[in-house]
Amino acid sequence: MARGDQVYAFREIVGIPYEHHGIDCGDGTIIHYSKASEAQIARTSRRDFARGGVIYTKKSATAFIPEVVIERAESRLGERQYDLFFNNCEHFANWCKTGRNECMQLDNFGLRSAQIKLPEVADLASRAAQTESPARTQRLFQEALENVAIATKTLLPQYEQATNDMLTWHRVAQRALTKDREDLARAALYRKVAAKKSAAEAKAQLTQLSELQLALEQNQTLVANRLLAEI
Repeated sequence: MARGDQVYAFREIVGIPYEHHGIDCGDGTIIHYSKASEAQIARTSRRDFARGGVIYTKKSATAFIPEVVIERAESRLGERQYDLFFNNCEHFANWCKTGRNECMQLDNFGLRSAQIKLPEVADLASRAAQTESPARTQRLFQEALENVAIATKTLLPQYEQATNDMLTWHRVAQRALTKDREDLARAALYRKVAAKKSAAEAKAQLTQLSELQLALEQNQTLVANRLLAEI
């Protein structure tokens, strides 16, 4: 590992592994989305970042020079805008390293959205982490994650499609006006409004899922601390 490297360590939520990404500062610290108590971009030690695991380096075909990578990472220190689908730890690290705000891991998860009941599940997770036995809590978390599965292969494509439809119908309306077809332009704008509404609804659901994922992860840490206290 070297200064300016994009690094990651494997973490898991009740048995489901994922990569947690950050930027190595080259001085024993890593800038990343820390989610210990409140999700925010912070500079922590490599030990805290790894949580007992191995730290790996992610290679990029094209990337900024190390000084620029560090400067970009430091410019967002203190940010509290974590979102699983639009601004998670991998989004942040990729943006620092390559300028691309993307997350490859999202393609590897699934979602059964019809079975999700929010915010009831998040409230259940919080109460269970504080009052239920660790074994029962783990089962409850597993059931929640089976319904959420962290990310989505249904809602996210719906959001992206609705967003693309908004742009498409906007262009159609503009072209219709250049041909003096106000009737077609009006119809296209109605379609654009409908697509915008669909995109907003999908994004609202994705935001709820992001908040639930974060609540599960934070409460899992609470359960782990309770287990250590019982040893």
